[in-house]
Amino acid sequence: MSLTQQYLLDTHRARVHGEPEPPEPGAGVVALLGALRERRRFRAVLAGRPASGRLRGILARRTP
Repeated sequence: MSLTQQYLLDTHRARVHGEPEPPEPGAGVVALLGALRERRRFRAVLAGRPASGRLRGILARRTP
């Protein structure tokens, strides 16, 4: 059974029994990745390394 089929079955069962529906598969993945990125950048600053990223690169190229 695929992940989508299992989700649809769980959703149907929840509706039949009057329970709240389960969260969609992968609902928290984007938030988790963002939190991991922020943690990595915070630890880099604590370790004394400069923050990196697209914006910093653009600003570094534009400043004389």
